[in-house]
Amino acid sequence: MTANRSMLLAAPLGGFFLLFVLVPLLLLLYVSFYGDAAMTKHGVDQYRRFFGDGFNQGVLLRTLGLGLKVTLLALLLGFPLAYAYTLAPRRWQAVLMLLIILPLLTSAVVRTFAWVVILGRQGIVNTSLLSLGWIAEPLRLLYTPGAVTLAVAQIELPLMVLPVITALMNTDPNLRQASLALGAGHWRTLWQVTLPLAIPGLLAGSLLVFASSVSAFVTQTLVGGGQYILMPFYMYQQAIQANDYPFAAAVAVVLLVSVMAVVAVVNLLGRRAKGFVHA
Repeated sequence: MTANRSMLLAAPLGGFFLLFVLVPLLLLLYVSFYGDAAMTKHGVDQYRRFFGDGFNQGVLLRTLGLGLKVTLLALLLGFPLAYAYTLAPRRWQAVLMLLIILPLLTSAVVRTFAWVVILGRQGIVNTSLLSLGWIAEPLRLLYTPGAVTLAVAQIELPLMVLPVITALMNTDPNLRQASLALGAGHWRTLWQVTLPLAIPGLLAGSLLVFASSVSAFVTQTLVGGGQYILMPFYMYQQAIQANDYPFAAAVAVVLLVSVMAVVAVVNLLGRRAKGFVHA
């Protein structure tokens, strides 16, 4: 009786997932197996076309590389912030949590345009450097790979910080105190006690940041410009501008499979890290 009631309660969510997630993915996969843009024949021609062209492979590797760089930058910025949150007094934790989640309450488009204003030729950075006399002419900061990495990392940073905070808050605080009492310094305790215990949160945050950053169409396009082509913008070009929906679908499937492969690797690392923590 309880099992039947649970199935009934889960039915709306299952129906939503089936209708709006699984069915579109199956349609996308089906369209990708059309052999021509007119969708008159079936085959694997679109996948041969993608993997047979060095330009397409470069776009895929560049997109995955962006996800890796953004994830590493988010790790470097997110872990100290999460660690500071756990050490802060309770009254300051509420303030820090508000600052952490506040970017999530603002549209990604708004935050992206903010980066365009900051990094533009007449933006805050160039204006400040010119006024200080450190440069003679505006630097080209916008429409560069570094600008895209920085902007995407800032936008996705909460997705890294929140899982790490959860992992750190779930650890026994007595372990840190015991390490300090046994003679280990703060840095040694951080590297040998706190950081290993935070690995599940770091892996979860890395997975969220990576998956979100490789598909951040708005930020990649506005900050990177048309010259810095990545997989989301490439799909847009093929579908909207070239009207080649089968090839655009194939590009989407390749990106999806690539991200799923990364997810599988991260899950494997997560299971090993969990075994290490509980050992």
